[in-house]
Amino acid sequence: MSAKRQNALLVLVGLLTGLSLSIGHGVFAEREAETPASLPVEELRTFSDVFGRIKNDYVEDVEDKALLENAIRGMLSGLDPHSAYLDQEQFKELQVGTSGEFGGLGIEVGMEDGFVKVIAPIDDTPAQRAGVQAGDLIIRLDDTPVKGLSLNDAVKIMRGKPGTTLRLTIVREGVEQPLKIDIKRDVIKVKSVKQRVLDDGFGYVRISQFQSKTAENMVDAVAELRKETGGSLKGLVLDLRNNPGGVLNGAVAVSDAFLKKGLIVYTEGRVNDSKLRFNATPDDILDNAPLVVLVNQGSASASEIVSGALQDHRRAIIVGNQTFGKGSVQTILPLSNGTAVKLTTARYFTPSGRSIQAEGIKPDIELEQVRVSAADGAFEPIKEADLSGHLSNGNGGGKKKSDGEGNEEKESLAQTDYQLYEALNLLKGLSLQREQMR
Repeated sequence: MSAKRQNALLVLVGLLTGLSLSIGHGVFAEREAETPASLPVEELRTFSDVFGRIKNDYVEDVEDKALLENAIRGMLSGLDPHSAYLDQEQFKELQVGTSGEFGGLGIEVGMEDGFVKVIAPIDDTPAQRAGVQAGDLIIRLDDTPVKGLSLNDAVKIMRGKPGTTLRLTIVREGVEQPLKIDIKRDVIKVKSVKQRVLDDGFGYVRISQFQSKTAENMVDAVAELRKETGGSLKGLVLDLRNNPGGVLNGAVAVSDAFLKKGLIVYTEGRVNDSKLRFNATPDDILDNAPLVVLVNQGSASASEIVSGALQDHRRAIIVGNQTFGKGSVQTILPLSNGTAVKLTTARYFTPSGRSIQAEGIKPDIELEQVRVSAADGAFEPIKEADLSGHLSNGNGGGKKKSDGEGNEEKESLAQTDYQLYEALNLLKGLSLQREQMR
């Protein structure tokens, strides 16, 4: 073996050993003496041969650093769609993203068959306003084909200077021709929690993404709803549709807010650090009032943890479509040079032991998001109150009821968000049943 190839092999062995020590946080350090014996020497010799061929014969000179970084990227991307190598810039962007403000289009993405798949567009972002939908496959970014790009490379193209425009070529199920959508990049400021009163005593909380302060913001949102409804809530709709996930602790804390006891989620992996269990603490911010959770195919990861925990404990009724099925845990492992490795280290399991991975959460009530419109020329039947000279009912009533603002609002909700409309009806039924059982 040439001196150059021997040096390359030693560099790789040192790199792999250092990476193992970083990942293990002491676990691998105890096995340091065993590491050389377990290294695949023949495969590393092949790697060294390829490294030497590239250095000697490739048409252009390539720096050792670039070759080794590409080797690391390939090693991680070959594991699963979520493991990746993050250079210094990507690592910083990830840290900014979890805090709630970053630049780009506003979509959560993954890889599928070599293309970028939209897990979910983020609320109030350029992507959502442009009509990007969960499940879309992005096949081209401007003039660059996505096939052959890593997820990190694709994300790097999608992010850019605010105000610049990127054209996405998208394949969408049910649409024959690819769609071309122009999106203007912007600084993405994610407000992860929103709330409003749906009807007298019934509240609505929308969580678009799980961030470090999401649970705290949700508790504040529920408190605000209590004030608006006179101090109590008859029930709550928790909307997790198109929520791509986020911080694990945020999902645990949101689940805990509605549970008084029991297991919320647990993880299992190969090393002890990846085996975690999270339990609820005594308290329920709704005082056991009915809870309905809305999910769809864009609900992933942390959203599935919340819906799975509340479903297993029978604390909430899950309504909508089967969720995405992203039930693996990614751990960010910083390296000494300011880069990091995003590595899949465990799988999520619901309290009853169900694996979320590639299965998702099946709703208790499956409900498609359909578009409802009023029938043209609908005939209103004649009632007693419409007859001339009809008798009153003796209690000052008997007059024809006019359509008030409440009825118009309900009709509007049915037309604009049918799933939410049905969730509210379900919530009312649960509330009525609760009152009757008292």
